[in-house]
Amino acid sequence: MGEYFLNTFLKIFFIFTPFFVFSTFVSMTQDCDSSLKKKLAIKVVLAGFMISILIYTAGNYIFYLFGINLDSFRIGTGIMLLLTAIQLVNGSDGEKPKSEKNIDDIIVVPMATPVLIGPATMGTILVISTETVSNIYKLVDILAISTALFLIGFLLYISGTLEKAISKQGVKVMSKISGLIISAIAAQMIMTGVSNFVK
Repeated sequence: MGEYFLNTFLKIFFIFTPFFVFSTFVSMTQDCDSSLKKKLAIKVVLAGFMISILIYTAGNYIFYLFGINLDSFRIGTGIMLLLTAIQLVNGSDGEKPKSEKNIDDIIVVPMATPVLIGPATMGTILVISTETVSNIYKLVDILAISTALFLIGFLLYISGTLEKAISKQGVKVMSKISGLIISAIAAQMIMTGVSNFVK
């Protein structure tokens, strides 16, 4: 059980692209004071949590409703993850809000989705929810998702301090490392889907 939690947590944590989320958050809130950044960090993660749990709990119904084959979805999700990984390795900057007056507008869009919960992340959560049959393991999945989001929320909460300590170049390096790890996860998902089709 502990090993399953750790594996799920690590997979979810990197699929959430924490360093990309962190660098985007820093870019979009660079004109905000520390107090406002912390409030925004909490709101972004809460929005992300609600979206993630909704996707996880409704995953099986979505597959059933649209008649989606799990392996087809696995391959599609793997491709989306691979595109996300390429974006991370190549580098991508988020758009800044035009003024501090509308800073709250970034909480759900684009920070909660699609930066934190993008198409690839949604697809991965759907695949995990569909593959997990036992209710106990479903609870472990939700705990892993919650833990990953909590850590990302903590990163955003102390983003002001981290930005000074790491520097912009350090953030870019972490984003590239995250992209490499995600590309490996994506490749595994695609190969699994293709392998099942061949069988």
